[in-house]
Amino acid sequence: MHILVFNGGSSSLSYKVFDFRSAREVRLVLKGKAHRVGVKGTERSYIENHWNGKTTKEVLDIPDHKTAACLAAEYIVKNNIPVDAVGHRFVHGGEYFKQSAILDRDSLSKIKKCLPLAPLHNPISFHVINEARRVFADIPHYVVIDSAFHSTIEPRAYRYALPHKVVEKYKFRRFGFHGISYSYVCDRMPKMLNIPSEKLNMIVCHLGTGGASVMAVRSGASIDTSMGFSPNSGLIMSTRSGDIDPAVILYLVRERGMKPLDVEAMLNNKSGLRGISGFSSDITDIIKNMKDPQYEARAALALEMYIQRLKGYIGSYVMALGGKVDALVFTDDIGVGNPFIRQRVCASLGWAGMVIDPVKNDQARSDAAAFIQAASSKVAIVSIPTEEELMICLEGGRILGEKT
Repeated sequence: MHILVFNGGSSSLSYKVFDFRSAREVRLVLKGKAHRVGVKGTERSYIENHWNGKTTKEVLDIPDHKTAACLAAEYIVKNNIPVDAVGHRFVHGGEYFKQSAILDRDSLSKIKKCLPLAPLHNPISFHVINEARRVFADIPHYVVIDSAFHSTIEPRAYRYALPHKVVEKYKFRRFGFHGISYSYVCDRMPKMLNIPSEKLNMIVCHLGTGGASVMAVRSGASIDTSMGFSPNSGLIMSTRSGDIDPAVILYLVRERGMKPLDVEAMLNNKSGLRGISGFSSDITDIIKNMKDPQYEARAALALEMYIQRLKGYIGSYVMALGGKVDALVFTDDIGVGNPFIRQRVCASLGWAGMVIDPVKNDQARSDAAAFIQAASSKVAIVSIPTEEELMICLEGGRILGEKT
């Protein structure tokens, strides 16, 4: 069975085709990714494909994820790559989805109800789903829910300090996201560290070009995470504000007459690194321009704020774990692809037993897991590329097998 997987990030669309024969026998057929989707910066968007021993790259405008999905589908159809099922990452399932689901009339109806819960992500996935169902109309489609992973978090960490009646009525809570990526890391790290999952404590930093979050793991399970009811809270991200005093929003609406939809657009699309720097939402782009007189001051501020917020969460999770941390893990595009960020984050974490090796850090490849801690470090520091698409494929093999 050939399974096509779509994984939409806030500024990217990854897709892969797997030849799935069993959970232990999966072969990658096609790997592709649309980069800088809808991103405004000094570099253009592009799409690349790796198939049949060849790599192609096309630089072109990719204004949205529907366009990216269309380009991916055109490449697959043009090259006669077989597809028997399509899996989709869906970020926020709210109270409707506690596990993966086959896309049928009922689940699609529930998907639509979830769209407002993650306005930057769920509509993206919905557009990709619609485009994929248009092109691949006669085969099964399914969704894997990102928010389901953090169900192990206890009320003391996921509950908001709001009136009980409000919380119960509207189901407000910290859901947490990037669960598919975290599930892959939690599967790999016990083997890499030779520590049983039930005894493993770690802090995992999922740092993407668009979204970013941090998770604390105790005994192999999530106990806290930086994202909350929506993927907007927590770390400073490419265009998302992260944590912010709610009084700022109330002031803008009540005193300055901003409309709620305008505030939502500001928080999701115009804030974060883009809002601070004024010229780019890409942390790599910002680092490159730190010595440019035109951008220097605001670029430096954006970087410092990004690092400070991340270090603050890491420090708080060290405390939440009682100081017993086996590993600090970096994953996703920025996590594995930007040694400068890793170096800056770890520079002052010696108090927590985390000491990075500059040489190992610089030599770590973005496509392979690597230990990058110094010999004096009491905590393992690991750079590991995530495999969200593989996890979605494996989940598809399971639920489609159950379906048949």
